[in-house]
Amino acid sequence: MRGPIEGVHPLIAPLFYSFQMAREDLAKYTEGLTTEQLWVTPHGFGSVGFHLRHIAGSTDRLMTYVEGGQLSEAQIAVMKAEKEPGASREMLLAGLDAAFAKAEAVARALDPAHLTDPRGVGRKQLPATVIGLLVHIAEHTQRHVGQAISAAKWARLPN
Repeated sequence: MRGPIEGVHPLIAPLFYSFQMAREDLAKYTEGLTTEQLWVTPHGFGSVGFHLRHIAGSTDRLMTYVEGGQLSEAQIAVMKAEKEPGASREMLLAGLDAAFAKAEAVARALDPAHLTDPRGVGRKQLPATVIGLLVHIAEHTQRHVGQAISAAKWARLPN
């Protein structure tokens, strides 16, 4: 319910809306959390920090597939380190924003005539399309935003 985005095709715009809502919600629900609270894993659930890193990393990885590429060793290393604690709220939100900005630049450059082009995902080359990946990124982002909000609420509870 945010209206058209200048220069963005209507079929690509939902990705931008998802990123916009994620930025807003994550800034709001993580405000005031200490670095320790960001990395707590109550009842074994993923930490806020993990979810923020995972959203950024998965966006980057999935956009690589949108572009028809394969993951680099650096991307795989980032994925393996997503649960490692220590980054501050500011660092995590900056990383998230950078990943979103990079994805938005790629999405702006997409030719809508190629949205149904096939793409292979991962080592197994699972079948996907450009638009299928964009929808998945938007949906996956929102799932992890919800989990991060829940984790943030748990982290605020007294021990």
